[in-house]
Amino acid sequence: MLKAALYVQIRPDRFIVRNTADGRTLDRMAASTFSHPRTLIGNFTTAETLLKAMVSEVKGNFVLRTDILVHPLERIERGLTQIEERALQELAMGSGASKALVWVGSVLTDAEVLEKLKKA
Repeated sequence: MLKAALYVQIRPDRFIVRNTADGRTLDRMAASTFSHPRTLIGNFTTAETLLKAMVSEVKGNFVLRTDILVHPLERIERGLTQIEERALQELAMGSGASKALVWVGSVLTDAEVLEKLKKA
């Protein structure tokens, strides 16, 4: 089975999506805002539409399973609420993930992303 492991970093109105297998990376700003001053995802539909297109483009052809690690990089000073974490997981699942994991911490290498997804 062909499998892709993607690392999705989120900033206000911006996604960076990297395929850990081949290093292909997309970095895009949203045409219309999806963030809110208090949280990264204020408009779920807009964020999901953009992320879904990016995941489809970067994961490669003939991939049957996509695992996504979502990493919010801003607006997390006091940690994520349960609702924010769930929204990020749902965002990844709606974008085509078979498995979604949310990570809060330092930026990860591809090997670290793979290890965290393996343990989840």
